[in-house]
Amino acid sequence: MGMTITQKILARHCHKEFVEPGELIMADVDLALANDITGPVSIEEFKKAGGKKVFDREKIALIPDHFAPNKDIKSAGLCKTLRDFAKEQQIVHYYEVGRMGVEHALLPEQGIVLPGDLVVGADSHTCTYGALGAFSTGVGSTDLAFAMMTGKCWFKVPETIKFIYHGKLNPWVTGKDLILYTIGDIGVDGALYKAMEFTGDALKNLTMDERFTMTNMAIEAGGKNGIMEPDDITIEYAKARAKRDFEILRSDDDAKYCQIIDYDVSKIEPQIALPHLPENTVGISEVGNISIDQVVIGSCTNGRLEDMRIAAKVIKGHKVHPDVRLIVIPATQNVYRQMITEGIIEIFIEAGAVVSTPTCGPCLGGYMGILAKGERAVSTTNRNFVGRMGHPESEIYLASPAVAAASAVKGRIAHPEEVAKI
Repeated sequence: MGMTITQKILARHCHKEFVEPGELIMADVDLALANDITGPVSIEEFKKAGGKKVFDREKIALIPDHFAPNKDIKSAGLCKTLRDFAKEQQIVHYYEVGRMGVEHALLPEQGIVLPGDLVVGADSHTCTYGALGAFSTGVGSTDLAFAMMTGKCWFKVPETIKFIYHGKLNPWVTGKDLILYTIGDIGVDGALYKAMEFTGDALKNLTMDERFTMTNMAIEAGGKNGIMEPDDITIEYAKARAKRDFEILRSDDDAKYCQIIDYDVSKIEPQIALPHLPENTVGISEVGNISIDQVVIGSCTNGRLEDMRIAAKVIKGHKVHPDVRLIVIPATQNVYRQMITEGIIEIFIEAGAVVSTPTCGPCLGGYMGILAKGERAVSTTNRNFVGRMGHPESEIYLASPAVAAASAVKGRIAHPEEVAKI
């Protein structure tokens, strides 16, 4: 009997020839990661359990990105806890302000996560790394403490839903639009504790940055993980960054899926997720005239270089609407530096935007763009729950970088074609 790519990775990491959905396993982890919010809780549990030394100082990543640079005294304390533990344990993959980035963009960029890996992180968007053909999933801080101590974590092998995307993408339709459309179709619990395997000819033309966007938002459909089989684009990306060997795995032809869903992408236009759930998606042609107060371009979902390039392409030669605040947040220092080299930051500043150092910031309602009562934002982030970005009576509309940039110019939710040519 065949296995999916998710089953294969789990089987190899628990040293079995075969695993089946529903089976409980204890598996080795290749990387355990945490940030400045979840890390301190894991560190506390690690010490409560009598932990003295982490299982492998090269297989743990601690990244202060949510409230860093520190926004207040409390966040400074959280970051200090992370920093002190990293020093005490001599953690190799600790990234301080000035060198850090948003964790789920930074780790693949640095070649720390590779195809075939099993990764756990005390952050729900750890599923991002599935774009590389890795099994990656979010866990609680207690599970992460156990992983830091033992190098292992337990799993129930998930069933897999196969999503097939075929056809030719329409202009301005990106990976963000595909995943928003998918979540809108199946709902925020449509893949609850299931692997979401993304495949199809339409995905072959997506950049790695777009692929990371798709797997990043698997959790918004309830998925245990999102994953794509590695192709030439994936392998080229990994080889350029890898400092160790990695394994390419693919699903067997006779692998069993609990469901197969097929999409003709030629029928998909740029998508908007209306408040207050990512499943409330509509095509941009159905949105109507919705004025906005703020636009955020960034996050672990859409803060990579390709995201910045497409947003700059849309906004170049235009000005941000006088009633709108445009906040641009590169996901890593390397992205920031390349934006300088390519003149992208100059384009944004000339348009009237503010460009921030890498941080999660406004995505979780932390800082650097909190919404007041009654305000509306278009954001390239991943969640638009009530109060997610500020006041509970504010509104968040999720969109791609192209739509976000066009909306910043128009002062309302706008199609990129209103502002720029493809």
